[in-house]
Amino acid sequence: MLFKEAVSKRILELCDNNKINPNRLAEISTVPPSTLRDIISCKVNNPSSYVIYQICKALKISIIEFYDSELFNFNNLKD
Repeated sequence: MLFKEAVSKRILELCDNNKINPNRLAEISTVPPSTLRDIISCKVNNPSSYVIYQICKALKISIIEFYDSELFNFNNLKD
């Protein structure tokens, strides 16, 4: 899978784990809903570190925890 697909799946997974929808995540993270929607729909090839940071801060997880998923295993990613 592509990196942007892994990011999208991870955000949706974290939303599900926290029992919130992406709109609520946008609200609590201050990421514009359109930006989050574009990331989730894989329209953004390389989401900024700051956006990921805002998402992590809202979910009360570290950036390391965000990327601590099999989705980001090099064997699962392609260029």
